Parts: sequence; C-alpha cells; structure tokens
Amino acid sequence: MKNKAVEKLRNILKKIVLPYREKKEAIFGGIRLSITNRIAMNYMKLLIINGVLFFFIFSILYLNIEKGRYEDLAEEIVVNLENDGGVFGTEVNPYSKLGVNMILYEADTEREVYNDVTYDTKNYSRIFKSIHFTKSSDTHRLVLDDEIEFVQGGTLYRARFFYNMTKDYNRMWSLVWNMLILYAFIVFFIMKEGKKDNVKLLEPIQSMSATVNRLTVNNLHSERLNVAGTKNELKDLAIVFNNMLDRLETSYESQKQFVSDASHELRTPIAVIQGYINMLDRWGSKDQEILEESIEAIKNEAKAMQDLVEKLLFLSRHDKKTLKLEKKMFNMKPIVEEMVKETKLVSANRIIEAPYLEDVDVYGDRQALKQAIRVFIDNAVKYTSDGDTIRIYCRNIRGDCMIGVEDTGIGMTRKDMDSIFNRFYRSDHVRDRKIEGHGLGLSIAKLIIMAHTGRIKVRSQYTRGTSFIVTIPRIRYDN
Repeated sequence: MKNKAVEKLRNILKKIVLPYREKKEAIFGGIRLSITNRIAMNYMKLLIINGVLFFFIFSILYLNIEKGRYEDLAEEIVVNLENDGGVFGTEVNPYSKLGVNMILYEADTEREVYNDVTYDTKNYSRIFKSIHFTKSSDTHRLVLDDEIEFVQGGTLYRARFFYNMTKDYNRMWSLVWNMLILYAFIVFFIMKEGKKDNVKLLEPIQSMSATVNRLTVNNLHSERLNVAGTKNELKDLAIVFNNMLDRLETSYESQKQFVSDASHELRTPIAVIQGYINMLDRWGSKDQEILEESIEAIKNEAKAMQDLVEKLLFLSRHDKKTLKLEKKMFNMKPIVEEMVKETKLVSANRIIEAPYLEDVDVYGDRQALKQAIRVFIDNAVKYTSDGDTIRIYCRNIRGDCMIGVEDTGIGMTRKDMDSIFNRFYRSDHVRDRKIEGHGLGLSIAKLIIMAHTGRIKVRSQYTRGTSFIVTIPRIRYDN
C-alpha cells in the first residue's frame, strides 16, 4: 500500500515537475552565463530569499510588540471594571481614543451591556482567528481582537477588545519600505564587490584553462598547471591534474619508445631478407649453394620476425587489458621435468642439473607459466658457455610453488639488474658478445608471473652467474 502511494506521488510529481523543467530549459537553455555571473546570481537569490524572510519575521515581531501595548491597556480597563461597582456608562472606556474599543457581554445571557465599536466588523476579512483586515478606505484598516472574562458585582462578564493597529501598520510599512531601499543598496554593493572577488577567486581557473588549451603532444613534458599562490581546493585540483599529465607523459614516452624499439628490431631481419632476395634476383637462382643459403637465412629471419611479432602482440594485449589466462589446478612437477629434458637435448654441452623436482599444485594458466619458465631457461642457456652449469628445480614450500633457474654464466652488473625487466632492454655486455635477442622475454615473463600474484627474486654476480627464483602462492580459501 505504501509503495503504491509513493509511486502515485512520484507519477504526479513527474506530470507537474517535468513539464516545468522542460519549459524552463526551453526558455533559459540557450542562455550561457559565466561562473562569476552564476555565483553572483546565487548571491542575489540567497539575499532576496533571506531578505523576504527577514522582513516577514520583522513585521510579525513589530506588530506583536505593538499588540502588547494594547493588551496592557485592555488589562487596565478590566481592572477598573472589576473595581467599579456602578452601572456601565459611556466613561467605562477612556482608552477608545487610543485605539482600544470593546463590547461587553453578560457571560450567561450573552446580553450586550456596552459597545463603543465604531465600525462594522462584518466588512473585514479574517486572516487569522484574531486578525481583521480590509483594503477599503476605512480608517480602521488592521484590527486585532481579544477576549477577557472578569467578575463585577457577582456577575461574570466577557469583554471583547478590538485593537485598532492601523497607525502601527502604516508606520511598520513606512519603516519596511525605508529598510527595503537600504537593503537594495546593500544587495547592489554585495553583488558588485562579490563579482570582483569572484573574478579574483577564479583567476587560477582561467590560468589553468589557458595552460590546458596550450597543451599538445609536443609540449606535454614542459607545460604544467601553476599551483603557486593557490591555497584551497583549486591547488588540490591543479596537483591532481599535474600528476595526471605526468602519467600521460610517461605513458606517451613509453609508447614512443616501444614503437621505436619495435621498429628497430623489425628493421634488421627485414633488411637481411631484402638483401638475400636481391642476391637471388641477381644470380642466386642459378647457383644452388647461394639458393640454399638464402632460403635458410630467410627462413631463420622470418622465424625471428614471427617470434618478435608474437611477443609484441602479447604485450599489446596486456596493455589493452585483453590478455586472457585460462586458469585451473595442475601439478607443476611434470612441466618442469619436461623442460629439463628438452634443455638437456638442445644444450648437450651444458651441465643441466635438477636437484629438486617435487609435486606441487598450482592454480594458473599452464601454457603461460610454461612460457615464463622457458624464458628463464633460454636466458640461462644463452648467457652461459660450454661446460657451465644450469640448475633447475621445482619445490613445494608449505604449499607454495618455488621454481628456480640458476646458472654459472656471465652474470649481470647492478645497473643491469635494475633494468632487465624493461622492454627491449639489453645489456652492453650482451651486445658486445653479439648474443641474439630482442629484450622482451623477461618483461613478458614478469607480466605472466604477476598475473598469477607471484614473485620473482633475482640474484646475480658479474662473471659468476645468475639465479631467478619464482614463487607462486597456493590458493588460500577463507572459511
């Protein structure tokens, strides 16, 4: 029942309020006011509303105070009547000239014994119970009435007093009009000075708007909002906006670097392929040795390009939040065992050790985790020499899966360790040795491990070797 009533009320308000809003929008929708003018308009609206309330309350208080004076006169008349033992005469009310008139009744018989009211109350509109008001030319414009009972000579009488407050009413309006004129000057002054203050207050916003309007890709690194001299919410807004610009600049520079590095990495195999194609176009098709060499080189470079493109697509999906992992429970031990066997087959000249291969359940994407671990193993093979040792293990540490890949290869410097997970980063020592690679493997491996809430710990010593320890936590169910 209550819901129906609320719904009915809502429908009624929709029929009343929505058409009004539509008309208001049609009339004022095309008017565009600045913030300073809007604030000034709000000032004026508040001043008018509060001014109306003030004058209304002032009028009530003023008339109520004046009424108290008439009530004192009425009380004095009643006291005189109670003390007067004679018959009521024309001198009963000496205060009629002061605006206090009355009608006396016997309370039991309602017989009128005295009446000095000189106007007809039937011509007056009753605004409230005791307020009579007329707009005619009658000298009695505003009249308030009140009743008082008293006993005189053993008889209960009722006196109905009429307070002619026309003079007080006119005096009040004269005072109100004078106050309104003064109030209008005050409102005008407040509006004028307030608009100046608003312009000064909103100067930082205009400065911010000008700065933002100047922002382009070319000056994104140099333009920032000025927060000097601002000590309020605008300063917080400027700081937040500057932080956003810093993030945008970092992201933009990262994208520029990414495109530049990707273009550089793709340029080399494309140049090689074009070189062999040109050689074949000249004389290689008739020379079997050159033909076989060219085909093999083109196949290798095409495979390298495919590998690079797949890595770039992986990173692109991650950046666009479209990379999806199919997670489920599986045992990590067989996967590590398989990779150990594969490494022994392709790297017979390395010493491959697997001291610990323990059963441990992992919740994750099998292929993605295998890809990440393969990155660490391939790097260990790539950066070691014949006779070096590569140690691979899989351990169950209180339910957590710990996978380690350690080698005795060329190792890394402190500077390298700070940057190895950056995209396209390759150490100068690696470039000098002409070791192939794109510098994307470790960044991809890190993204995969982080997607499984895992951790990567790196230890390395230059010329002594490197170890990567990956820890993937077990799923902990809350009761």
